[in-house]
Parts: sequence; structure tokens; C-alpha cells
Amino acid sequence: MLKSFSDLGIHQQLQQSLTELQISVPTAIQEKVIPVILNQKEDVVALAKTGTGKTAAFGLPLLQLIDAEKDIIQAVILAPTRELGQQIHSNLESFAKHNAEISIAVVCGGIPIKPQIERLQETTHIVVATPGRLADLVKREAIAIKTISYFILDEADEMVSALREGLDAIITEIPKNRRTLLFTATMPGAIKQMINNYMSNAIVTIEADMKTVGHQGIEHQYVVVEPIEKLEVLLHFLNTKEGQRGIIFCKTKAAVNKLAKNLAIHKFSSGAIHGSLTQGIRDRIMGQFREGHIDILVATDLAARGIDVKEISYVVNYHLPDTYDAYVHRSGRTARAGAKGFSLTILQQEEVVDIANFEKELGISFARYKKADRQSIEENNGLLWAKKIFKTKPNKTVSEDFKRRIRTVFHHLTKEELIEKVLANYLEQSNSHITKENSSKKKKKKK
Repeated sequence: MLKSFSDLGIHQQLQQSLTELQISVPTAIQEKVIPVILNQKEDVVALAKTGTGKTAAFGLPLLQLIDAEKDIIQAVILAPTRELGQQIHSNLESFAKHNAEISIAVVCGGIPIKPQIERLQETTHIVVATPGRLADLVKREAIAIKTISYFILDEADEMVSALREGLDAIITEIPKNRRTLLFTATMPGAIKQMINNYMSNAIVTIEADMKTVGHQGIEHQYVVVEPIEKLEVLLHFLNTKEGQRGIIFCKTKAAVNKLAKNLAIHKFSSGAIHGSLTQGIRDRIMGQFREGHIDILVATDLAARGIDVKEISYVVNYHLPDTYDAYVHRSGRTARAGAKGFSLTILQQEEVVDIANFEKELGISFARYKKADRQSIEENNGLLWAKKIFKTKPNKTVSEDFKRRIRTVFHHLTKEELIEKVLANYLEQSNSHITKENSSKKKKKKK
């Protein structure tokens, strides 16, 4: 028999918020974690795959344990990125809709610090933060965290490398007798070291949904390409997913920018996010993606943390990730909340040997995606060309006399005849371009 949030000990006010959010049945990680946080005193290490409801697993009991009559910060929640921090804050606000006396603040980097300092001068019970910004606020003596009772690390596996310095500065400021709750989708050696360094000896370890770390409901496939055809193969794939939302992952910010520019040139509904963009731009792009105004997001690994959009149909690894953990986090952006998902990895021939290692380490199976043949690629290029023309805005600077003369050239053609002639012209130019490219390659080989 399925348990309810009432069975787990969640109070009526929080249950009312969950009902309004159409959340009725706890996930596996929520079912295991909530009673432990509410009824026990030990630190908690919770290991669960991405998209299983970890925020509610710690957020609901935390909201219930807060003493709103105390005018002090009682809990700090750390997230590795601004997007995830804002997502957690938004979720907590939704859960606490009928607990108006609880005050929750979010302080993340990339945003002017002065308004955050002013916000912290008001009553605050829970602070959601990124490590760097919180460390900065501590240094400025703009926040008091010496008396917190709860310290939560979400997506902890992303806070052990680039964010380590800020995290260490925070740890020295919080009380030793606080309760630490650590949530992670993977358990690399660095996380085990973090547990040893930052947590007490009394730890409850909880696992949920980890039998298939590669995520149930996700179909994993790979396609092998030559470097020169990589973009064309991707564009062909994206055309087969028209109207669906997806995320394309690149290794570097430069690669994200380059690919996003190519998608824009071909009139795909897309946007890009990475760490070097301003917070305003990132918020705008993320808002457009969440609300369905753009279909494709091109992102680096860290920037994509905190993307919790249920309708993501597919993920593309434009570059093979460096670590198994990164693959888990990437593919976990799809198949959220029980939906089905698709993860496609684009490889060069020398990278194919790595697939067996990913399968063995993650306990998943990859199928080979059938690459489109040359004719399909060329036809797809023609479709992209046609869409580009369709979406081109009229040039208002063209004189009426010039437009009249152009119309005179075409006036005797029907719509169908004009399309056939324009298409024939495109194919002629396209074939001429291919012939020149092949001729150039042959000359280079002879040299």
C-alpha cells in the first residue's frame, strides 16, 4: 500500500500546499528520508538519482522543524549553482505557502550583493545560497550563521572541486553541533572525503532508486560521426524532434557559444547558458526554456544544474563527458517525474571504446543510433534552408521599383513552378559547393 505524506509525519498545512501543487504520493527518497529527518537526530547522507524529489525530501521536514518564533537563521541550504539555488528557494516558497510566518531568503552569486545584505537584515529563518556568495557575506559580517541547527548540502558532488574554497570558509563559521544533511546523485571518492571532514560519526545513510544509476525510463544511444559531419548529423536529429524540448551539453563555454550560434543561423528555437553569462541573461534564457518559448537549451554541465523541467524529451551529449558522474547528471535532465526520456551521445570513432566503460560503471546499455545517410542529410539541409527563408523578415529598405522589376521576372510562374525553380537552383548551388570541397580535399591529399 502506498504511503501518504500524512503517514510520514508531514503536518496539515504543508500537506495542503502539496495538494495544491498536485503532489499526492511521496517518492522513494521522500518516503525514506522524511521520517529520519523528523524523528531522529543523526546526520543524513542521501543518495538518489536526479529528478526523484530530493528538494521535498529535505525541504518538507525542514520547514516543519523551523521555530518561526525565533528571529534567527536556523538552516542553511547550499547549492552549487545560482539556477539550482533559485529553484530550491522557489520550491520551498511553494511548500510553505500556508506557513507564512516562515521566512526564506536566497543569496547567490552573479547578482548585486547590496540588496541581499538588506534582505538579510529582515527576519530570516532559512537561507538558500551558493558557497561563494555565502562565504562573501560571512566575510562582510552581513549574515549570522553561528547558531544554525541544520546545514544542507544539495548536489554535493558538485561542491567538492571548484566550490571547495567557499565551502571550507563556511564550515568554520557554523556550529559543530549542527545537523548536516547531504544529498547527492553520485558517490565519488571526493564525497566520501567530504563526509569524513564535515559530518559527525553518527550518520544515517539512505539510498533510493540507485539500482539503475543511468535512470529508469531513459533510452541511451550513441552515434558515430566524422568531425566534418557532426553538426549536420545533430541538425538532422533535431529536425526529427521538432516541437519537443531538449538540452544539448558541450564541454566548454566556447563550444556552447559556437553551437548556439549555428542553431540560431539555422533558425532553431534555442538559447544558451554557461557560467560567464550575466545572471540577468541566464535568468531570461532559463525563463524562456521553462515557459516553453524556446525548445532547445545548449549548456555546460555546471550551468545546467537546477533545470527541473518535466517536459524535457531528450538530452544530447555533443561532447562525451569526462566523468561517469557527469553523464548521470546530464541524462538525468530528461525522464523526470516518471516520464520517458532519450539520451543521445555523439562520438568520433576513437571514442567508441569508452562506451563499454560507461555501460559497466553505470549499469546501463547503449544502443547504436542509426546515422542518417547522405541523401537524408542533404534533404534535411534543404529543409533547413527552406525554413530559414520562411523565417526571414522582409527587407523594408528595398525600393518599390526594384521589387516591381523582380515581380515582373516571376509574374508568369505559379507558386508550384516558383518553388520548383528555387529548389532546383538551391540543389545546383549545393552540389557545386560539394564538388568544390571534394576537389579541394583531393588536392590536399596529393600534396
